[in-house]
Amino acid sequence: MTESPSLPLEAIVLGMGLAAYSAAALAAAARQGRSGPHWGVVLGLLACGVVFFGAAITERWLRVGYGPFLTLYEVLLSNLFTLGLIYALVYWLVPAVRPAAPAVVGVLLLLGAWSLAVQRSPSRLPPTYENPWLWVHVAVGKIFLGTCLVAASLAGLLLKRSWRRSEAGGCSGRLLDTLAWRFLAVAFVFHSLMLIAGAVWAQDAWGRYWSWDPLETWAFLTWLAMAVLMHARVTYRVPEWLGWSMIIAIFILAFATFFGVPFVSTSPHKGAI
Repeated sequence: MTESPSLPLEAIVLGMGLAAYSAAALAAAARQGRSGPHWGVVLGLLACGVVFFGAAITERWLRVGYGPFLTLYEVLLSNLFTLGLIYALVYWLVPAVRPAAPAVVGVLLLLGAWSLAVQRSPSRLPPTYENPWLWVHVAVGKIFLGTCLVAASLAGLLLKRSWRRSEAGGCSGRLLDTLAWRFLAVAFVFHSLMLIAGAVWAQDAWGRYWSWDPLETWAFLTWLAMAVLMHARVTYRVPEWLGWSMIIAIFILAFATFFGVPFVSTSPHKGAI
């Protein structure tokens, strides 16, 4: 399978998606002041970016013949779509998370910039990927990462406010703290489902549920870190700043697991997130 020297349609749509996310970042930053744009502007720009990235995925899928989960470029592209979609829905339905939008869109722009710097050449779909459990594994994994990103953005906002002593312990601060832990709990549920679906897929694909390859090990460490942190919060008096810092650390660990480990290891399900 070869690729033409240029991909004008995909490149144009990708650029339009990045432009929409960039505009959303500027609008979200402007909203931090007293005279920023209406929150609907940020939501509309996020939605435009999601549509553009969805179009880029569709164009590539039709052209190369498989879904966006093999190469690093395809994983970045698919997560630009899914993370943007998940956050747009949360931004719309949960108004309290809107002040953390600059951090979330900043992560999206990081992924977008990264996607411009990697090879776009397609790969070949391994026979082991033709399995419905792969789709379940990938789908719940993306929901996990999206909700974990929301939790980390709220934790970062709380840390920032605590350093500035600005509403960190007030009514708004308590609400943000509650939401951060609730989104982390939702992320934990979907991470658990991701591990279960991945184990079933591995059994069908390679005849074993678990083999402790690098990706499986890092995914389990992420799950374990979340479980320990949530248990510690319930059982012990964990300082607020430490809990928020650990939520951010867990997202960083998850980020490395999604976008680093699969592409530097020799695990049999390389990519596939």
